[in-house]
Amino acid sequence: QVQLVESGGGLVQAGGSLRLSCAASGRIFPSNVMGWYRQAPGKQRELAASISSGGSTNYADSVKGRFTVSRDNNKNTVYLQMSSLKPEDTAVYYCRIHVPWESEYDYWGQGTQVTVSS
Repeated sequence: QVQLVESGGGLVQAGGSLRLSCAASGRIFPSNVMGWYRQAPGKQRELAASISSGGSTNYADSVKGRFTVSRDNNKNTVYLQMSSLKPEDTAVYYCRIHVPWESEYDYWGQGTQVTVSS
């Protein structure tokens, strides 16, 4: 089992910044992908950004140039630095760790609310 604990959400004005953190504990598979997904009210959950244990990153087009995903493998922690936030970034942000070739190794955090006011 893997536990994911997220922190850093909150309320911010448009144009502001927030940093999310997610720490993983338990049975950590060495080669994994950690990422942030978000779900706005009435919408499907979507990828915001992800990063592999080797450092390869993937971003949604809507956040490119504004969000930066990073990780500390020694701490099994992934970060999401969000800048130039827009009201449309308002969502619950979920942390995920998974191994693409191991379908059963797929864990999610409980989610943290990010609200951007206009």
